[in-house]
Amino acid sequence: MHLLGAESIGLSYPNRTVLDGVTLGVSAGDRIGIVGRNGDGKSTLMRILSGDIEPDSGRVTARGGTTIGYLRQTDDLPADSTVRSAVVGDVPDHEWASRAHVRDVVSGLLTGTGIDLDARIGDLSGGQRRRTALARLLAGDWGILALDEPTNHLDMTGVRWLAEHIKRRWPAGQGALLVVTHDRWFLDEVSTLTWEVHDAAVDAFEGGYAAYVLQRVERDRQAQAVEAKRQNLMRKELAWLRRGAPARTSKPKFRIDAANALISGEPPVRDTVELVSMATSRLGKDVFELVGAAAAYADAQPVIEPTDWIVGPGDRIGLLGANGAGKSTLINLLTGQLEPSAGRVKRGKTVRTAILDQQLRDLSDIAEDRIRELLARRATEVSTAAGQLTPTQLLERLGLGDVLQSRVKDLSGGQARRLQLLLVLLDEPNVLILDEPTNDMDTDMLAAMEDLLDTWPGTLLVISHDRYFVERVTDDQYAVLGHRLRHLPGGVDEYLRLAGAQEAAATARPGRASGAGDGTVPGTGTSAGQASAAEVRAGEPGLSSAERRRLDKEAKAIARRIDRAEDELAKLDARLAAHDQSDFAGLAALTQERGALAAEKDDLELEWLDLSERLED
Repeated sequence: MHLLGAESIGLSYPNRTVLDGVTLGVSAGDRIGIVGRNGDGKSTLMRILSGDIEPDSGRVTARGGTTIGYLRQTDDLPADSTVRSAVVGDVPDHEWASRAHVRDVVSGLLTGTGIDLDARIGDLSGGQRRRTALARLLAGDWGILALDEPTNHLDMTGVRWLAEHIKRRWPAGQGALLVVTHDRWFLDEVSTLTWEVHDAAVDAFEGGYAAYVLQRVERDRQAQAVEAKRQNLMRKELAWLRRGAPARTSKPKFRIDAANALISGEPPVRDTVELVSMATSRLGKDVFELVGAAAAYADAQPVIEPTDWIVGPGDRIGLLGANGAGKSTLINLLTGQLEPSAGRVKRGKTVRTAILDQQLRDLSDIAEDRIRELLARRATEVSTAAGQLTPTQLLERLGLGDVLQSRVKDLSGGQARRLQLLLVLLDEPNVLILDEPTNDMDTDMLAAMEDLLDTWPGTLLVISHDRYFVERVTDDQYAVLGHRLRHLPGGVDEYLRLAGAQEAAATARPGRASGAGDGTVPGTGTSAGQASAAEVRAGEPGLSSAERRRLDKEAKAIARRIDRAEDELAKLDARLAAHDQSDFAGLAALTQERGALAAEKDDLELEWLDLSERLED
């Protein structure tokens, strides 16, 4: 069923044409991700389709009764209003709480993340305002949701929640989604179609981000695209999608044989052995070592409990955790910006650390300089696994070859971020720390930065809520949970399970002190030689070693049963979505089966929590 259409729409500014003769349509059931370079018109297209602005030419038509909910990049929440009134208006609590989807939104975006419903909007942080604006939109009933960068200010748990909410918001074949975001994991999770905005046109691709990458590479190959460098970059990213992210391989709708043929000669994204060898020659064997190190501010509760941790040459580590969990504090311990409150920190004598943070303060002093002037004052060559590169070659690798004559102040946000990374690399550090490096970057920019980092020979530490980026550029992940540093052999998925268990434990025992319900899963501690000392604790008083081992074994068995139940629930959800919606008897049977399985899973989780608490207390 057609919901929304654009016919020959065009929009121009004095210096360029943004859209020219674009015709497209949105049908019920469409979930459309919109991608393209910054400034190519993604948000403009969204604003035209949602009725926020009028095109210079052409027209936009909507089916009668179709409502569009539009999330802008900036909110218009009244500063004197409360969160409650902004999201649900003057509706009494018992009324909005009786609506399942509103209750889900309030819990998932607000109360579940510590935002008080009675808080004043003007007193909220930028991230809290963003969550409130998103909650206000999602609490409404809309035929079409148009979301412009909805994942900004959301951590990984929040992004996963949003993806799940969107997937279950409408029955199959109903509603429609338009989303602009740089979060490629989110795009792949929710999109069934992808629109690429480029050169005043819009190209449509079937499937999410992974399918889009394949089709784009194939399109470029067949046309012998002029942009050979970008073609190779996409081919490399496709190779990673197929080889390095197994969870995604079953999702794209394109032919797997075609994907394998395209990447048959493509090497792994990184030569890990060579990178570690080069890093060791530059760093020696020692980089950072925490020995019982802890961090606390004044008389406050410890931010990081006593921890043992070794960061070696060539390690590529992703550091995960909720906002305020202590990730930056841990980095400050490593770099010496913060002295430990207990224990000690050992740093290699040859360590040269550079930090790319969320701010652009380093560029303020050179705002009037031209890029070519900056490069002339810097190193003439930089060592990488691909050989020696000049500053100009690095500039090309980062997609900044056309800004040589530009002043720093005239760069876009994404260009400024890449220039900041370039200047950091030109100082030739051997330890690089990236703090939310993906801000203001489109998918092409991110791919270019990832490609460059693949050949950077040094120790890399990344703090980011961008799941795709973390999985793409790091080989090992750790998380700060409940003031403890935990190794994550299972990667981001394990972190999300631990974070969920921590939240469930806190909900089940609201009187428990902060940090006690830290989501520690029995038997899933850190790797040998890298365990947090705070995790090595005595079990329940009075438990013998044999009893403790028995409880630990039971907890692991139950955790495996929970995982199997989750897999079965996912399969049932897929069957429900694909089932004939007119077959009420069949739908009822599937729904009953799902309900029984969900109840069994809930019982298992309660049993697991009980065992966990006995082992931890």
